[in-house]
Amino acid sequence: MVIKRVNVLVYAGNGSTVESVRHCLFTLRRLLSPNYAIIPISHQSLLTEPWTATCALLVFPGGADLAYCRTLNGDGNRKISQYVNRGGAYLGFCAGGYYGSQRCEFEVGDPRMEVVGARELAFFPGTCRGLAFPGFVYGSEAGALAVELKVNREALGPETISKEVFRSYYNGGGVFVDAEKCREQGVEVLASYTEKLNVEAGEAKAAVVYRKIGEGNIILTGPHPEFAGINLDKKNGGPDYSKVVDAVNENDIARSDFLKACLRKLGLKIAKEETPVPSLSRLHLSSHNASDVSELVHSWNEIITTVDGEEYIKGENDTFHLEKPAAWSMGSLKKAVSAVLPSSTTGSATESSDDSDASSGDRIIDYNSVLKRLLAHETELPANKETPFFNHHAFYANLNHYVRTSRDIEGEFGKYLLYGEVVTSTNTMLEKNNKLLNLLPTGFTMTATTQLCGRGRGSNVWVSPSGSLVFSTVLRHPMSLTVTAPVVFVQYLAALAIVRGIHTYEPGYSKIPVRLKWPNDIYALAPPSPDEKKGPYGLSRRNSNPVPSDFVKIGGILVNSSYVGNEYTLVVGIGLNTANHAPTTSLNALAAAERLPPFQMEKLLARILTCFESIYTRFRLTGWNTELEALYLQHWLHSDQIVTLETEGGVKARIRGVTRDWGLLLAEELGWQDRPTGKLVSLQSDSNSFDFFKGLVKRKI
Repeated sequence: MVIKRVNVLVYAGNGSTVESVRHCLFTLRRLLSPNYAIIPISHQSLLTEPWTATCALLVFPGGADLAYCRTLNGDGNRKISQYVNRGGAYLGFCAGGYYGSQRCEFEVGDPRMEVVGARELAFFPGTCRGLAFPGFVYGSEAGALAVELKVNREALGPETISKEVFRSYYNGGGVFVDAEKCREQGVEVLASYTEKLNVEAGEAKAAVVYRKIGEGNIILTGPHPEFAGINLDKKNGGPDYSKVVDAVNENDIARSDFLKACLRKLGLKIAKEETPVPSLSRLHLSSHNASDVSELVHSWNEIITTVDGEEYIKGENDTFHLEKPAAWSMGSLKKAVSAVLPSSTTGSATESSDDSDASSGDRIIDYNSVLKRLLAHETELPANKETPFFNHHAFYANLNHYVRTSRDIEGEFGKYLLYGEVVTSTNTMLEKNNKLLNLLPTGFTMTATTQLCGRGRGSNVWVSPSGSLVFSTVLRHPMSLTVTAPVVFVQYLAALAIVRGIHTYEPGYSKIPVRLKWPNDIYALAPPSPDEKKGPYGLSRRNSNPVPSDFVKIGGILVNSSYVGNEYTLVVGIGLNTANHAPTTSLNALAAAERLPPFQMEKLLARILTCFESIYTRFRLTGWNTELEALYLQHWLHSDQIVTLETEGGVKARIRGVTRDWGLLLAEELGWQDRPTGKLVSLQSDSNSFDFFKGLVKRKI
């Protein structure tokens, strides 16, 4: 399979500060989405997960360089260094700049603050010395400044820089000493401080440096060009802090252009337009039979709180306002909200009375604290003007059509649909609010046009902007079935339902080359370039028999489970790239290559749900029998594939199927000249593997 670098990982482990991580995520998402998934990664994940294969950029934000060292010295730093040398990219802001240098010298001579010593990464072959400017206070913005930087236009490309001199946020960063003397070692100075410094720095007064490292490259900074002024609160600093914020705001275009140029220098693809911070939209609850919606909402009475005539559900993670179709008073709503939400959140929850939650401008938003507005459609389906990006009439019409033609299902999957144009995460909003989840029936489905905080296994988060089909479905799996129908197989059933749903969408779509990747991803045979010859599936291929290396990821599955009483409650989350050309390819691109019409989101959702219900119903009756197994293996990528078990000293094995008990990979050990040894082994992923070929653990059976 093609391993495409689509993840930008922002370190959020020991030593990082919450604010620095948030600023990094905010700015990088604006500049790089939808081409990349910009997501935090913990120190545990960095140390244990095989993240390197899909990482386009590793970012170390502001924080405490010494804590980075204590956590990652040794194995962690070796992993980072190997990643960069093998073609990866590293971007270190402030503390990440100290950490990425050969030596750190911070406040030398100050017994309270001095940090001095060698650093293992040594990407900059010299010393990062600070404070570049005095006044820094740990955990505070009291000493923050708007420092002037002069950009090296030649190094970054003159056409990409709008201003040669601009001001950037600074709070405790260093200067890269004598960087101009390291040219023979590949160091380029990308920006210099123009003002008098607090320490000896060398002629260049280097504030931002670049260096090629092996096949990869790095950029280290002293200041914070990732900090946008709109996300700085003038009340947080000292008496002159408001002037600092104003200066950063006035230089925002130049700051953004500089950071874009740096990201291009690192080999990343910048978005054509900066992605604005979207507002959360109203949620619409519907069913083909409107009376069913009334019955469902009535069943929620035990968790509904009524204040001043307004109804709320205070979940563990989110608070939902059950809106009435009639107009409502903004003043009374604010008063009611204060009774169910902390006072710190009522502003963002009540600022706007239009069809989207207020974001207080294009800035960082704590989405968990925003009140989620839910409108139950108890008389008729949502009108097209209410949900312009999702046609409920088309969804239910197609759902009913597929139910009638399937004959073996009742239409429970998708019977209730909760839709939002912009949501945090369909999985999070169901799985993290147990009070509500416990009252939802099997088949209840939530979908969205845009998902802001997509979730995945470990730090492997699938990109889900507009153009992706994203939805989560609730299943209640009785404990009594776990022997004959183990719950672990549900992820395989979901994957099979996706492929079957695509292939049976309409006549002709069975040619769409989609396959299953164990354990829970969807891959597709990438559309060809114009100069390639025609081959199977009507696509141009490099050879007549497509092999796994020709496939790229187009979707993923995440199953969260909890056990209460006598049943498992499962939330099955699915993301499928339907219309977006980035970050890999899309179903519509595959359809176009076959000269088929593009997929309609509503119809595809209906088809996958009916396939899922049919397969799950069969599974409950028969378990993972030979028929289901044969169907699964027919659509997967791995038959007879040879893998190397790195944890077993390089032993090879040929994939044969999956085990009937735990759904592990079943493989046959290979010996000399790849001849079978006669030993069967089961393989499981250690931690949350991004890469099928990495991190497999052998278990003899």
